[in-house]
Amino acid sequence: MSITVRDVRAFKERGERFAMLTAYDFHSARLLDRAGIPVLLVGDTLGMVVLGHDSTLPVTVDDIVHHSAAVARGATEALVVADMPFMSYQASGDEAIHNAGRMLKEGGAHAVKLEGGARVTDLVGRMVQAGIPVMGHLGLTPQSVNQLGGYKVQGRDEEAAHGIIEDAKALEAAGVFSLVLEAVPSDLAREVTTGLAVPTIGIGAGPECDGQVLVFHDFLGLTDGRPPKFVKRYADLGDAIETAARTFADEVADGTYPNADHSYG
Repeated sequence: MSITVRDVRAFKERGERFAMLTAYDFHSARLLDRAGIPVLLVGDTLGMVVLGHDSTLPVTVDDIVHHSAAVARGATEALVVADMPFMSYQASGDEAIHNAGRMLKEGGAHAVKLEGGARVTDLVGRMVQAGIPVMGHLGLTPQSVNQLGGYKVQGRDEEAAHGIIEDAKALEAAGVFSLVLEAVPSDLAREVTTGLAVPTIGIGAGPECDGQVLVFHDFLGLTDGRPPKFVKRYADLGDAIETAARTFADEVADGTYPNADHSYG
């Protein structure tokens, strides 16, 4: 039976921690779905890990709809959440609801995620009333990277921490079914988590959130360079793929591939 937003809320009610991973295509979604990952996020991170941009800002609604549709075809059990990309909901409420509706109608998603606190609560309420489930996102909000001055931990001082706590309460009151907390101190994430009835999903927010999320390419070791502190690589597929490609090229060059076993008689 497919996971619903009610199931996600029930995880917290039962005290069950849960995982969320990003997915961007049919095959990865199918594999993660088979592995029992209950929530798949079609993140605007696709701008960086799939499309090669240096931030999430260039990602369009069409990009998210396209990749969400592929993920929805691959996942039969998981809840599919589509990210609302930069400027897809900031201009007007009507445009935001139209774009979110496309993600459900054309992209096959079951819910959307958007960044922001009190400034988006009216929009969250309108979306929920329109039948669009919403996941919130506080802390480091990558779409505001230029305003934040880079990818930095948020909520370190008392005033900033208080703002995140109040924003979290406002989002819950507006109707979000869950809340991502990104790059905030562990004690702040704990305070937010214990103060909400809806589950929190941490990424760089310590161990006491209700769920945890990682980017597909990060947790499988497919990205170059040193990963962020919060990333644990559960595999080194980047090295494995490079080795396999070199071996293939060498066998083609020396004539050992294809052999009789890989040829038609």
